Amino acid sequence: MLKITDLVKRYGTGNPVLKSLDLTIEGESVVSVIGSSGAGKSTLLRCINRLVEPTSGSIELNGTELTSLRGRELRAARRKIGMVFQGFNLVDRLTVMENVQSGRLGYIPTWAAVMRRYPKKDIRRAYELMERVGIAHYANKRADELSGGERQRVGVVRALMQDPEILLADEPTASLDPKTSEQIMGLLRDLAGELKLPVLINIHNVTEAKIYTDRIVGMRYGRIIFDDTPDKLDQEAMDQIYSGSPHADRSEDLKEAS
Repeated sequence: MLKITDLVKRYGTGNPVLKSLDLTIEGESVVSVIGSSGAGKSTLLRCINRLVEPTSGSIELNGTELTSLRGRELRAARRKIGMVFQGFNLVDRLTVMENVQSGRLGYIPTWAAVMRRYPKKDIRRAYELMERVGIAHYANKRADELSGGERQRVGVVRALMQDPEILLADEPTASLDPKTSEQIMGLLRDLAGELKLPVLINIHNVTEAKIYTDRIVGMRYGRIIFDDTPDKLDQEAMDQIYSGSPHADRSEDLKEAS
């Protein structure tokens, strides 16, 4: 279970990007986070995996408080947080198999990674996952020879190779065409059920969020203002998320600053 309590993220002396945010995710649910640019969606995901340092608050994953971890303990915790990126974040000159195996870097000695001496069990697991997502036949192909959808599948498998306890996806379909976007969203949904894995997806496409996720969290100006099932996301809720009164948010910011 992921439990976020009173999370605040502030850059410098400006207004907080995240404002006393509370969120709980458990089970194998697929949760999407929607909202306008600047709502704090990406910052939320990056606080969870500590790519961005929270200013205050608590982030707990299956009983481990993530915000207090440092050094070796933090690296160990990050192994349990899979991340799928909008820009894929692959090493183009490496093969699909080599990119996938980078998901095991936190588990194997540095010398083994440098020499590309991957354990046999990791290779077997990689082939199983690549077969599941339809890219096993590309195992020895360079990453820069793949299409966008194929590259994102590599990113998904790389994240799953970490044996994560939660999977985060930051705009995983933003660089893809509509058909491929639907395929990737369907894949993430199906994998969540198969692997009993909670998935948190930051996404701009509201239609895909309603079709492929179990729960929608709507953010505006660093706050959660909607948290319910897709069928409850009506026009009134959409208006609040995307065109709600900025004056209310600004008045709260003034209170915080005073």
